[in-house]
Amino acid sequence: MTSEKIDLFIANHSKDFEMTQVPQIKSILEKISDEKSFIILGMDVKSPTTILIVSLLVGGFGVDRFMLGQVGLGVLKLLTMGGFGIWTIVDWCTAMKRTRQHNFEEFVKITSTIGTL
Repeated sequence: MTSEKIDLFIANHSKDFEMTQVPQIKSILEKISDEKSFIILGMDVKSPTTILIVSLLVGGFGVDRFMLGQVGLGVLKLLTMGGFGIWTIVDWCTAMKRTRQHNFEEFVKITSTIGTL
């Protein structure tokens, strides 16, 4: 990818990833051809702020876990009413970090798939 596209991606998604992950993201993006860059530029990322708000409002029902694709944990959280409240409170404190980690894992998965196309 061109440096302009890389800078655009980083600027648009800097809040969606941990700052410590940005150098690794740049390194991966530099290896992707311009023809395949549209896949990355159109990547669907989860907003850490949105996940935090959802966690605060309906986290006891596991909705935040469902949104991150963690169906098993979402069902468990739903059945235990948020781990009897304790799990819900812990998730309030970790929601944004979990979301950023989820986004990074999805980024790595997509970019590794691109390499095989």
